[in-house]
Amino acid sequence: MKRTLPMLYFVFLFSSFVKAQTLHNIKGRTIDTASTSLLSGTSIAILNAKDSTLVKFTRSTQQGQFELTNIKNGKYILLVSYPKYADFVDHFTLDSTKKDIDYGKINLTGMAKILADVIITGNRNAIKIKGDTTEFDPKAFNIEPNSKVEDLIKQFPGFQIDKDGKITAQGKSVPKVLVDGEEFFGDDPTLVTKNLRADMVESVQLYDKSSDQASFTGIDDGEKTKTLNIKLKEDKKNGYFGKLQGGYGTDDFYTGQAMFNKFWGKKKFSAYGILGNNGTVGLGWDDRDKYGGSGNMQISDDGGIYFSMGGDDFESYDGQYSGQGIPVSRTGGLHFDSKWNKDKESLNTNYKVGAIGVTGNRNTISQNTLANGINNRISDQVFDNDMFKQKLDATYEIKLDTTLTLKVSIDGSLKNSSTFDDYFTTTTREDATRLNTSKRTLSNEADDQAFNLNAFITKRLRKKGRTLSLNLNQSFNKNTSEGYLNSTNSFFNVNDQLDSIRNIDQYKVNLIANNAFKSNLVYTEPFSESFSVIVNYGLSLINGKSDRRSYNKLAGDAYDVLDTVFSNNYELDQVINQAGAIFNYKKGKTVINFGSKFSGVNFKQMDVFRNRTFNRNFVNYMPQASYQYRFSQQKSFRLSYNGNTSQPSLDQIQPIRVNTDPLNVFEGNPNLRPSFRSSFNANYNSYKVLTNQSIWLNASYSFTANPIMSNVTTDATGKSTYQSINLSDKMPSNYYFYGSIGRKIKPLDMNLGLNLNFSGNSSYNYINQVLNKTQNYVYSAGIDFNKYKEKKYSFYGNFGPSYNVTTASIQQSLNSNGWGLSGYLEGSVQLPGKFEITTDAQYQYNGKTQAFNENFERFLWNAALNKKFFKSENLKISVSGRDLLNQNVGFNRSAYNGNISQSSYTTIRRYFLLSVIWDFNKMGGGAPKQN
Repeated sequence: MKRTLPMLYFVFLFSSFVKAQTLHNIKGRTIDTASTSLLSGTSIAILNAKDSTLVKFTRSTQQGQFELTNIKNGKYILLVSYPKYADFVDHFTLDSTKKDIDYGKINLTGMAKILADVIITGNRNAIKIKGDTTEFDPKAFNIEPNSKVEDLIKQFPGFQIDKDGKITAQGKSVPKVLVDGEEFFGDDPTLVTKNLRADMVESVQLYDKSSDQASFTGIDDGEKTKTLNIKLKEDKKNGYFGKLQGGYGTDDFYTGQAMFNKFWGKKKFSAYGILGNNGTVGLGWDDRDKYGGSGNMQISDDGGIYFSMGGDDFESYDGQYSGQGIPVSRTGGLHFDSKWNKDKESLNTNYKVGAIGVTGNRNTISQNTLANGINNRISDQVFDNDMFKQKLDATYEIKLDTTLTLKVSIDGSLKNSSTFDDYFTTTTREDATRLNTSKRTLSNEADDQAFNLNAFITKRLRKKGRTLSLNLNQSFNKNTSEGYLNSTNSFFNVNDQLDSIRNIDQYKVNLIANNAFKSNLVYTEPFSESFSVIVNYGLSLINGKSDRRSYNKLAGDAYDVLDTVFSNNYELDQVINQAGAIFNYKKGKTVINFGSKFSGVNFKQMDVFRNRTFNRNFVNYMPQASYQYRFSQQKSFRLSYNGNTSQPSLDQIQPIRVNTDPLNVFEGNPNLRPSFRSSFNANYNSYKVLTNQSIWLNASYSFTANPIMSNVTTDATGKSTYQSINLSDKMPSNYYFYGSIGRKIKPLDMNLGLNLNFSGNSSYNYINQVLNKTQNYVYSAGIDFNKYKEKKYSFYGNFGPSYNVTTASIQQSLNSNGWGLSGYLEGSVQLPGKFEITTDAQYQYNGKTQAFNENFERFLWNAALNKKFFKSENLKISVSGRDLLNQNVGFNRSAYNGNISQSSYTTIRRYFLLSVIWDFNKMGGGAPKQN
């Protein structure tokens, strides 16, 4: 009996353990509600109810049946999905008291049959993460009649769109928007977001667009552009749509817009025109600097050096309007793209033309910090700029066979511009006595020409993964300009008495041209299914010319005496050899890239006027590595490293002498050495389907070894001399972090998001032989929210505080640390009789600091009363008011390297406008065919 009791106790424990570990089976059948036909291939997923993680997955059989086995006790969600059908969602619990679950028939309803009623419970899969691509489903968001793509994107978690249409996603700017993977009017994303209808969109994809080379090989080459791709519904690709708008208001403000789009099959044609003086410019002429921004010479990624149009204030006007001044603009464009021959051939072409004139004035108060004191400066500027530009581009692609593809791109532009600037500047010492005054007038006429031709040939070889590609590029740009410089500079002694005067009266003629041929041959070799290598060799031949001539008057009104000091004629010849190897490992959920590129640059610069030659040879080193892990379709992590050698530019080594600003002079340093920059980037994203919760995390950190920095010497007259030098024992750094979380708050039926943003940098420079360390940090947080109530109201907003830290070691008592606050709110209310009130407001606050002793606060409020007509509500009459509180005062302030400045400028103030807007639409209708 004693031996029997332990045995019975063991049997009891074992049976309890088995009972506690009971496994369950789930089964059922999927059926079309309307036709009662069985649906094969239906996705069946069981998710953990706590965090929406995937537990089991299968697909239904040919008979529509499914079964998932060996499921442990717990709380779960059954998610049944089929293309173009509404999802079926059910919460259930498995425990020791419940056996297997048989759902029997699960009826799925086609989306075309769903009108306004809620047929099932649950959320649409609003976001899908596929590798590096985040895909948004418009059906999970709210789309009003005649709303545009921009109105749809505003609802996406982690997205922001400012008043000018600039898109920010996950803390990064989005400069490119495609339509069905193709460029649509090239470089102006707002022509897509502000004109395409939201109800035409099947899905929206966000990703980092790789170069053509990386897209072909599948191996990352480090070239990324944050991109949105708008995929259209198949039944919305036939017909036409567009918009006409015209308005006139107080103070003679006016606006007019026209947009026409015709889609038929695989062809798209679009045309638009914009005119007005209310700040609606409509085109982003961001392609003006093919090789960089301002400065005499620029260095491209391969180490090539180009002459540019900047550097002496006699550059052509770029046509940009940033809110300063009063603009008058007229722009227009045409677009056509098509695919034919069973999609083996395609063409994409654009023509754009535009004219803009901007007039205004600007006042700047600045403070220049020195080791032994400060100089204060007040500058007044009057400007009048005009530009006319035309641009034509085309891309043709042909698949010659299943393995061979050719892509040819060509573009050219013509631009004429004129600028007029008048400056008057007074610089004073700390005791308020005058140090110097300067009166300058600059006028300039410029003509620009640019041409680019690119051919990209790809070949897939017999072995899977083995490829060969060749990229050839020829580019040419030319700038000619002529203008006048009149300058009077007066210098005062410590007793505020005039000491000397220097006058300049010159006629200037500039000719700047660059011609470049580039080639790059790439070969990929797979060592196995998961490991491969990409090797490349490139040859570039570049030559440039910079002929700048200044003429003085000898007698009379003729400018006929060449000023040899401030005239120069440089010619530049370069040969660049580049080679590299990048290894790629891809297996399961892991992708790893690592490798490096090297480029050897030999250039010869000739000073034609002085018969001197400057030769330089250097090597650029560009290592890279990345690691990516996909936890699931909705969750991924990526870590990357990029390094690059930065060679000193020619204007740092041997600057071209200019005298447009005699109080600021630059000297060359032929002993400069290259610097090396290392950058680390990490990002993590996650999305939970059923709770509609998204998490985005992005971070980066970089530092520079042997940096090239500025050495500034300011003399007793206030004249500053600049020279670039290396700093071997200090490393400037930059860091950035952005994090956001968003989800739908069911009790409020509102989408809510929170974000944090930290960024900062440290830099160094010498000021009168004293090393100065400048630190700039920005800490900000924000909340964004939106809600939509059909036919009643909608609103969207974001706001948050920020704290800025700006300190310079040379004058620590003059830091610029202070609080800021910004916010944006827009909304609409639907009234009886098809009336609507829309409004938007933007708030900005900058607190006072030790450097800026006054607060700045601005509240910009716009509103409109709209009346819609017809059943489709496609005709609208609007009475709108801009800047109703008349607070749109042009203002900005900045602090850097111990120097602070605060500016006010002319801008558009309060006005009222009466507008008529007609949206027309005749696109293919009907529901899509179901599987």
